[in-house]
Amino acid sequence: MFLQLAVMVAAIAMGSRKGGVAMGLWGAVGVLVLATVFKVAPADTSGIVDVMLIILAVITAAAAMEAAGGIDHLVGVAERAIRRNPRRVVYVAPLVSWAFTLGAGTAHVFYPLLPVIHDVAREGGVRPERPIAVSSIAATFGITASPVSAAMAAMIVLFDGDGWNLPRIMAVAVPATLLGILVAATVQSRIGRELDQDPAYLRKAATGDIDLPAPAEAGSRPAPRPRARRSAYLFLGGTVAVVVSGLFPGLRPTVGNAPLSMPATIEILMMSVAALILLCCRVDAKRIPGTEVARSGLVAVIGVFGLSWLGLSFIGANEHRITGALGGVAREHPWFFAVMLLLLSALLFSQATTTKALMPLGLALGIPAPLLIAMWPAVNGYFLLPTYGTFIAAINFDRSGTTRVGRFVVNHSFMLPGLVTTVVAISTGFVMVRIV
Repeated sequence: MFLQLAVMVAAIAMGSRKGGVAMGLWGAVGVLVLATVFKVAPADTSGIVDVMLIILAVITAAAAMEAAGGIDHLVGVAERAIRRNPRRVVYVAPLVSWAFTLGAGTAHVFYPLLPVIHDVAREGGVRPERPIAVSSIAATFGITASPVSAAMAAMIVLFDGDGWNLPRIMAVAVPATLLGILVAATVQSRIGRELDQDPAYLRKAATGDIDLPAPAEAGSRPAPRPRARRSAYLFLGGTVAVVVSGLFPGLRPTVGNAPLSMPATIEILMMSVAALILLCCRVDAKRIPGTEVARSGLVAVIGVFGLSWLGLSFIGANEHRITGALGGVAREHPWFFAVMLLLLSALLFSQATTTKALMPLGLALGIPAPLLIAMWPAVNGYFLLPTYGTFIAAINFDRSGTTRVGRFVVNHSFMLPGLVTTVVAISTGFVMVRIV
């Protein structure tokens, strides 16, 4: 078992070094090694395929919206909201970032907000590290509240049959992550010195190493095209339709004697939304595969396929040993499983992959489904190492130099807001699962 674990860790490490689609590709190499050397039967991929199809459907709709200019329109709306409250940017920016990711289902749409958050903070005399760090975390945690994220797709496939449908999972995840972000923002508002009292910042400003902010006004972006607004409304309408379909199963088509499954419903709705955007917004279909959202979606699909397949194959081959060694501890101390989720997600760089790989293990360990759902925010643990694209971009966009990685790597600007959000979100989740 430990040799197989070493193969899995080595595959993850090789994929992490290259990044992008390499994560999924090296996951498949790990499956090959397990099958040929250790005679491990590759895991059944039917559950993984469901997750991949949901991701493809959602990404297709989001890419169509991007091609129509809808994402630029949403960024403009978010920019205006942030600029209206410059002194409260530490609270407003993360809330907007969280909502932005919740609606779009991916944190990659957060990137255009970074320069806005930075400029508003400096214009308002706020240390940029405060809103930038907590907003980066908020964008990450928005994924585990979004009804159209890849991670939520994995949860639906795993738990929909146990009575935990999309609305119930969201009823836990939305308030849990939102409260975690608000508490983290409160803590973050007291981090570091004010810019006019920070010797390092003042020294760089005096020597010209950093540019002083130039006043900017909201509305500097060109007015969005009507088609851009229309595409954004269509996509958000599809998101609402997904939630309503989960809340009221009777609205779904009846197939046999039961409502259409939720994974199939999401796939049909989001693909239909993409078709409506093409029709109503006059989008050239050839542009959709070349959008940033489509490219990011392809990376997500390959990553979920390869790494989930590797993790499920390893767990399936060693389930009795793992449950025998960890079952008692996990049942008596459920928080221990949350630590496992946190640490593995830091290696996998994917909430969906971590969910798909570890949640079945949690069920096998005998942890009740409500507790697993409460601990689900722990899959956002890739802030432990500041190597993910969101955090690298945040550091680079902060021209004041206050958002940074310390000498020991783990003492970086994202660690405290990330840990605070995780602890508060999980604690709130344990309360919410008793209510919903």
